[in-house]
Amino acid sequence: MAEDYELGEDIDLDTEDVRLKDGTRLTNERAHEIAEETLRRHRGRPSLTGTTETSPRVSFRIPEQLRRTADERARREGRTVSDLAREALKRYLAE
Repeated sequence: MAEDYELGEDIDLDTEDVRLKDGTRLTNERAHEIAEETLRRHRGRPSLTGTTETSPRVSFRIPEQLRRTADERARREGRTVSDLAREALKRYLAE
């Protein structure tokens, strides 16, 4: 949720008359559809493949000290640990 967004009180769409931008009434069913559409569109980071497909995910365990070192390095460079790991793996495989 955006930091500048204020969550308002819950309302009963069966009794309250809430209108969408086009003037149609917002129903509970439509509110759920909008929520689902939003979740589908905005789940996770953009694909690294440049398409709408989900990028493959790799996970592995590392020692705590290595993670702390990676966190510090990523912070200093204004990057993410994932960026560092992708770059390191790419360099390793290029040899």
